[in-house]
Amino acid sequence: MHWTVNRFHTGLIFVATSLGAAALMAQPTSVDAPTAEQAEFFESIIRPLLADNCFECHSSRTSTPFGGLRLDSREGLLTGGDSGPALVPGRPFDSAIVQRVQGRPVLMPPIGSLDDDQIEALARWVEMGAPWPTASVSRDTPDPSEPFDLFERRRQHWAWHPAMPVEPPNVDVAEWATTSVDRFIRTTLNKQALDPAPLANRHTLIRRLSFDLHGLPPTPAEVARFVNDSSPTAYRDLVDRYLDSPRFGERWARHWMDLFRYSESHGSEGDPDIPLAWRYRDYLIRAFNADVPYDQLIREHLAGDLLPVPRLNPDDQLNESVIGTAHFRLIEHGYQPVDPWEDRVKWTDNQVDVVSKAFMGLTVSCARCHDHKFDAISQKDYYSLFGTLYGARPTQRAVDAPVLLETNRSELATVKQDIRSKLADAWSASAAQLAPGLLDASGKAPNSGAEMASLNPVPDGSEQPPQTSRKRGVS
Repeated sequence: MHWTVNRFHTGLIFVATSLGAAALMAQPTSVDAPTAEQAEFFESIIRPLLADNCFECHSSRTSTPFGGLRLDSREGLLTGGDSGPALVPGRPFDSAIVQRVQGRPVLMPPIGSLDDDQIEALARWVEMGAPWPTASVSRDTPDPSEPFDLFERRRQHWAWHPAMPVEPPNVDVAEWATTSVDRFIRTTLNKQALDPAPLANRHTLIRRLSFDLHGLPPTPAEVARFVNDSSPTAYRDLVDRYLDSPRFGERWARHWMDLFRYSESHGSEGDPDIPLAWRYRDYLIRAFNADVPYDQLIREHLAGDLLPVPRLNPDDQLNESVIGTAHFRLIEHGYQPVDPWEDRVKWTDNQVDVVSKAFMGLTVSCARCHDHKFDAISQKDYYSLFGTLYGARPTQRAVDAPVLLETNRSELATVKQDIRSKLADAWSASAAQLAPGLLDASGKAPNSGAEMASLNPVPDGSEQPPQTSRKRGVS
């Protein structure tokens, strides 16, 4: 659904008015946990919108919220202020918060109206039920006067603790657990009084493996070969064959491309193409097939163009490392943005969001407007990373291997010097004709020999012409 919005000029303070008893009855007392998409929409669009335009007067930032209205929690919106609730979930046209940004009856916020797309996003959020990832005021709106305690955040959650070696548990069926991971799985199954699934037959095994590693079903010939292979290493050999196939890289590069939102166009209204985006796709396929270590891929994605010893592809004569940075250009890029600087901030924030989610599994972009509510990430951390990426400029780089780029370099340097010498000779030879040519072009003739001599350069080593002196009134 698309909302029709009008632009006005005033507003930062929301004045909540009563919506009547029917609206109060329509408000749900509880809300389901938001979906991942709803949480992403709220954290990336709605929370920054509220923080930038509302929290100064309607949040815990002020000791006395204007009109008694708090907009920094879902409970605050539902409870409302002196004039009633500000939100009716699922009903944007009846919600005071949407009415005010549309100028009904007065426009908010007072420092300037919201953009049309911001108003539309706010209305869409209300229509979906106003999902708020954390509905608790105490957790979702921490006291801003409290300093961010990184070490306390680390202490509170196991994910921030250093990895420690753990002895695998003993299991009652030793032959079932062929690896240490199996022992953990079997122990947990026993605790839940669950029996493990029966062993799969070979037809099922090869089908699972083929889909997992290739993304395609096995051919009849592959099935027959595996089913009839009586070797004790038959399964291991099958895994090796699938891993050695080029299809493995094509299959698993797609998962990586999803994490880095691969696209061959920028989106936006003009949807301009991203030149040579396919090079990044093929780079990933080659990396997976070559079993490039994960830490090496991280380095290439963050600073592949700065590595002192880049990873080279001798077959294709490519600098693989520099191609890894291409993902930074796979962003939504306005075809003709109204505010280019704002557009640049938007795609830099997207770069922070994608890199942190892909490599860390964390929503670092939540710290754009505030210290992270739960994770050990401060707003300072966010802008440190933001500043690093914001300072990088999009450009095109030659991806050929250095040995290819150096081909004919010495010969080119010699030719360049020869060109310079011949240009100097040509300019010297034409210098004598410079003055007459300029005069002819201007349509003027020299008034005297002295004027002509002054226009012509004097050869090196020759005597200077005699200087003439003229006194005022004397010729």
